[in-house]
Amino acid sequence: MRDLVNILFVALAGALLVAVPGAVVLRVLRRRSVVVNVCVLLAVTVLATLAGVIGVAQGMFIEEHDVDVLLIVVTVAGAVSVTVGLWLGRRLAADAMWAAEVRAKERQVEASRRELVAWVSHDLRTPLAGLRAMTEALEDGVVSDPETVADYHRRIRVETDRVASLVDDLFELSRINAGALRLTPASVSLGDVVSDAVASASPVAAARGVQLVAAETGWPTVAGSEPELTRVVGNLLRNAIHHTPSDGAVTVTGGRDDAGGWFSVTDGCGGIPEWDLPRVFDVAFRGAPARTPDPAHDGAGGGLGLAIVRGLVEAHRGEVAVANVAGGCRFVVHLPLAA
Repeated sequence: MRDLVNILFVALAGALLVAVPGAVVLRVLRRRSVVVNVCVLLAVTVLATLAGVIGVAQGMFIEEHDVDVLLIVVTVAGAVSVTVGLWLGRRLAADAMWAAEVRAKERQVEASRRELVAWVSHDLRTPLAGLRAMTEALEDGVVSDPETVADYHRRIRVETDRVASLVDDLFELSRINAGALRLTPASVSLGDVVSDAVASASPVAAARGVQLVAAETGWPTVAGSEPELTRVVGNLLRNAIHHTPSDGAVTVTGGRDDAGGWFSVTDGCGGIPEWDLPRVFDVAFRGAPARTPDPAHDGAGGGLGLAIVRGLVEAHRGEVAVANVAGGCRFVVHLPLAA
């Protein structure tokens, strides 16, 4: 019994000689990575066991052969433990980083959702108030001369188109975010898509005095869904025309490189502040102090056009980017080539 008590105290003393400094080291390293902390913890545990074994052996409580066996067992177990701890620490660190990224993304999505609701509420309130005022005026007979009535009818149609366009954008964005977008992949000629989009946008560009120029050759054939790609080009063209001043030009070019097929839309907006470039494709982002204001536009649209562009391009396994160039900015879309 006396030997057992001595063994207990010797083993405890040896373990404490390692555990106490190890606890200090762990406290110092508490702000370091998870991998470092896990490895140090396992090393302290193994060394504490080894110190206890050596202390008991030095007290002549264990035979020399048994000491050798114990040292071999503890050394092997320690090496395995530290190796496993290193692997586990990396896994824990990766999971922690993934969880942090998920939380950050959730906060960003929630902030974007609140911002979108605020923008859409504002954008709907203005045309709906105008529609109510004009319909009440027509209903109450406040306006009766044919010319004014015809003007009210025209303005009601314009405001209705604005609301319908905003609702369409919201529906498209909700399909993208919900993963409900179903593409019909095929071999699509970017030249045909751009030609149709340019023809559709030409009246708007002419009304604003903006020159619309598209390359005639060099267009690749890409893998994608034609309706969605047409919307991508159309959104980029409308955005470029809207932010290009009168007598300016919007240029559309395309080609192929090592990354696949591409097309670009270059406008004359005057450039986007560098700190705003990463946010250009965010939902409801319309912060454009360097861009040309459009009083006629009056903020229509919830800042969804470029967000839809990014969603549709990524659904095609492509990429979209923007950069400032001389006198404006250039949007470039990369898409996979058709087989």
